[in-house]
Amino acid sequence: MLDIAEELNRWAGQGRDFAVATVVAVGGSAPRRPGAALAVDADGTAVGSVSGGCVESAVYDLCRQALADGAPVLERFGYSDDDAFAVGLTCGGVIDVLVTPVRAGDPVRPVAEAALAAAASGEASALARIVEGPADLVGRALLVRPDGSCTGGFGGRPELDRTVAAEAGAFLEAGRTGTLELGEQGSRCGTPLTVLVESSVPPPRMIVFGAIDFASALVRVGKFLGHHVTVCDARPVFATGARFPEADEIVVEWPHEYLERTEVDARTVLCVLTHDAKFDVPLLQVALRLPVAYVGAMGSRRTHLDRNARLRAAGVTELELARLRSPIGLDLGARTPEETALSIAAEIVAARRGGSGIPLTGAHTPIHHDTAPAPTGRIGSVA
Repeated sequence: MLDIAEELNRWAGQGRDFAVATVVAVGGSAPRRPGAALAVDADGTAVGSVSGGCVESAVYDLCRQALADGAPVLERFGYSDDDAFAVGLTCGGVIDVLVTPVRAGDPVRPVAEAALAAAASGEASALARIVEGPADLVGRALLVRPDGSCTGGFGGRPELDRTVAAEAGAFLEAGRTGTLELGEQGSRCGTPLTVLVESSVPPPRMIVFGAIDFASALVRVGKFLGHHVTVCDARPVFATGARFPEADEIVVEWPHEYLERTEVDARTVLCVLTHDAKFDVPLLQVALRLPVAYVGAMGSRRTHLDRNARLRAAGVTELELARLRSPIGLDLGARTPEETALSIAAEIVAARRGGSGIPLTGAHTPIHHDTAPAPTGRIGSVA
């Protein structure tokens, strides 16, 4: 639900009733991940996607039905070949989809509205919903914030509320979306429950050091990939809004000094395009010791060797140097700033997803490297 929060928040503000279908679990080569959503309002307007097209029509119909009868539904879609009459995924994957009506007067409505408002404004939060379990619990929701405060609950089961809040808080801290298994009373005992936790966190940061033409192209690609992009350069004549209109933030400061004081996390990517030892060396001394997702530096192979020697002389260890992606990017034969930005972005995605960077043609590696085992068991209506 939270991946289409901006549009659904607008619907909620207009008082629209809607039903939202959310991918709960996937297996095999499914096209969308848990948390992907399709929503349909009372007029039949649809937004979002759960499968990239394979089962959208069937899920659309489920949403219309849920709006009509007010009952949540959990449905599984498995493999269907190109000639099959049954609805299914031609890619060979399996997805479980939870359809939840969000109507005026429904107990889930205020929780959903609070979750959508938080996600649309960029606030961190986790939305926990009962996917499988007793009929009176399925679809109920709890919103958990980083400070531990909550909205909603599971119908007078305080121990279950506390347990789910703690588990959802751990999901939120890691920025994860997925399911967990609990007992009805909040322990591992009692009627089993499946809970979907959707984490909504601010966009990951991309910090681009060096206000050059290649940086301008990288900013555009970074925004396309969903990053909050900062450009930093010590030279005010180059670090301007006119040169980088797509950037979220432009900082005129020595790069290493800015990096020492700014906030980064395990999703942050650092792209060093300054290509000048007086900037690169002190900056990389700081960068390679931070718990970030990616550190890449531009330069020729000669520049790379010289820079590594300078970094070693400055006390950077071999283990720290091993984190450096240099020369930056994948080997695409890139020439232009746009092509170079694409090669850098491709390396960032490969690093995040565990990809090899080799062509898929003729390869026997998985297309999706972060797929979970196929869901097991029979799933049908929970109404």
